[in-house]
Amino acid sequence: MSPLRTVVPGVAYAMFARSCCARASRPLFAHVPARNSFIKQFPRLQSSAAAEAVSESESEQGAEMQSQEDILANLGPEDAQRLSLMRNIGISAHIDSGKTTFTERVLYYTGRIKAIHEVRGKDNVGAKMDSMDLEREKGITIQSAATYCDWDKVENGETKKYHFNLIDTPGHIDFTIEVERALRVLDGAVLVVCAVSGVQSQTITVDRQMRRYNVPRITFINKMDRMGANPWRAIEQVNQKLKIAAAAVQVPIGREDNLEGVVDIINRKALYHEGARGENIVEKDVPEELKDIVEDKRSVLIETLADVDDEIAEIYLNEQVPSPEQIVAGIRRATIARKFTPVLMGSALANKSVQPVLDAVCDYLPNPAEVSNVALDLSRSEAPVTLPPYSELPFVGLAFKLEEGKFGQLTYVRVYQGMIKKGMNIVNARTGKRTKLARLVRMHSNEMEDVTEVHSGEICATFGVDCSSGDTFTDGELEYAMTSMFVPEPVISLSIAPKSRDNGNFSKAINRFQKEDPTFRVHFDSESKETVISGMGELHLEIYVERMRREYSVDCVTGMPQVAYREAILDEVNFDYTHKRQSGGAGQYAKIMGILSPANAENIFESEIVGGKIPEKYLAAVQKGFEEACEKGPLIGHKVLGARMLVNDGAIHVVDSSELSFRTAGYWGFREAFMRARAVVLEPIMDVAITAPLEFQGGVIGLMNKRNATITDTDVGSDEFTLHAECSLNQMFGFATILRANTQGKGEFTLEFKHYAQAPPQLQKDLVAEFQKKLKEKQN
Repeated sequence: MSPLRTVVPGVAYAMFARSCCARASRPLFAHVPARNSFIKQFPRLQSSAAAEAVSESESEQGAEMQSQEDILANLGPEDAQRLSLMRNIGISAHIDSGKTTFTERVLYYTGRIKAIHEVRGKDNVGAKMDSMDLEREKGITIQSAATYCDWDKVENGETKKYHFNLIDTPGHIDFTIEVERALRVLDGAVLVVCAVSGVQSQTITVDRQMRRYNVPRITFINKMDRMGANPWRAIEQVNQKLKIAAAAVQVPIGREDNLEGVVDIINRKALYHEGARGENIVEKDVPEELKDIVEDKRSVLIETLADVDDEIAEIYLNEQVPSPEQIVAGIRRATIARKFTPVLMGSALANKSVQPVLDAVCDYLPNPAEVSNVALDLSRSEAPVTLPPYSELPFVGLAFKLEEGKFGQLTYVRVYQGMIKKGMNIVNARTGKRTKLARLVRMHSNEMEDVTEVHSGEICATFGVDCSSGDTFTDGELEYAMTSMFVPEPVISLSIAPKSRDNGNFSKAINRFQKEDPTFRVHFDSESKETVISGMGELHLEIYVERMRREYSVDCVTGMPQVAYREAILDEVNFDYTHKRQSGGAGQYAKIMGILSPANAENIFESEIVGGKIPEKYLAAVQKGFEEACEKGPLIGHKVLGARMLVNDGAIHVVDSSELSFRTAGYWGFREAFMRARAVVLEPIMDVAITAPLEFQGGVIGLMNKRNATITDTDVGSDEFTLHAECSLNQMFGFATILRANTQGKGEFTLEFKHYAQAPPQLQKDLVAEFQKKLKEKQN
């Protein structure tokens, strides 16, 4: 399903105008879960059929979705010049592939910072984009960080100044929401791949996220100075595992400790890096020993392009050799159409071949005018409308990230249409609340630069705006709204309580973190009288507990991790439930009959009542009772997954029937039928990827076998291996410590939720017995 972004190449627009319009009319919310507040506000868009109906109604009303060709044709000269030199890019990769190190070099070479500091650096300064103390201590990125910089690129002897808005994202799966919200507002990305490890588990996750938001990418193979570096193996993995055509546009000069630079195979020039930090690039002739491989890889590049681009294919079939200009134009078309990714290589840590990546960003990734963004016109039944990046049009922007700063809530905004000015009033499309902008800034990691106005296509931040992540803002002239980002469900929970009496800081921290991070959930368990926090993994929750201690001076006690189990049924049963209560005066009466059966992955309520036996308002009350019962199942008190309740008969009492009566009947009727329908407990099954040196392979396989894991794949490299398995989350608690102990601290692993499966019978018995014991204690 195509989300709300369609990317169109910067050349040959006419070829893509029809396909652009066709894509824009597809279902708009196929990738957004129904739990998102945005969807709840616009229930009409909860199904693809409804979205298509909206598209049809829009055409009936005479409104048109603008094609990308029309948008570019009507772009004013000032906007065209400004946008052609702008790139909004993200840096994404697996953990420890070198994203933050790469970003540090980008900032240094563009003149944004004056000195390079390393991740976990010995100078106790740390990388610029890792501004949080926890990030610098652990050597990982926890929050995505935004910055901007300018890059001087020489084109045909003329220097052009390109403006980059850049976001460095985390690599750990626990912080995947940071990648989601960054890619939602970016126009292109640099996918960093380790030259030794190649495509890893989180690389595949990031690739999936890029596809979700239709983000084109260029690939940078990092760590070419490491022992065992093999760029050709990495490129082969990109082709096979990521299912996207990829070919090198560079060949390394030397490898591992002997890495000196790269050869540009398009222009057949060798690029050497000189200076203390590799800041000077010297062009020389291709070394004699590399000429054969350069020609070979150039042929591979042209052949790969011929498979994905019509113009290069025509040249290739005519047995002609495309010129360097034609190759660059072909790469740009294929990259923006998301059919191809050019592969560059180097080493960020060794200051080798980072500057050519910046040139490639300018050459191959789209500018904001080449990306079609669609909003919904609330004044016309949520009809989809294109947002042209014209500065003179009314303002439309999306708040994609919230942060608590020393001046209050900091809201990051991507401007899609019009411009935003300091002092102007903006309106939240969800709440209708109007706010005056007292301050407008551009972010440089944790530093700010005040600005008076920001034009379409840019990213900025503002203070004093009360909103949630994913809210749309306008200047009040338009009633437009845009989709929020995809939010995955939490998979792990912990009970948490402050050690000492809460002075309000604990509540402040919990509220702030919930607002900033949609994957961090909090609820109060009325049975255990505990506050329970839920998130994407042990590290995710551990980080928030530590941040409470550091930022709010609240020491917390946490309980044992709790798995997010689900309850389901295997059989179809009939139910006939009567709710009767007489207490003097008007009593309560409701009778419902029907079928309870298994469904796929979601809970469904249906009615086949004919002849008005049960009025609509009472049926709505039955549905509320059903939904309430699904929140806390009768088996172990966890959510119900995949139940279908069909009401086909019933009865009412003229005096005693009420909405409350039918809601109660829906609740208890479901619970009674659920226990007869062979109720089972489902547990979350995780995708596990473990990477460790080869000598520990047997031990790691033994560890996974002890946990009853299903090993699905093993990739063996020159000095390390990656094992892929499916394993119950319940079996993976504390695995980090065990893995470190068994691999001398050299092993690492990632967990990602895959699906729910039936729990082992003994575990189900234990969970049910524990739940029954709690109920008895509560009754006593």
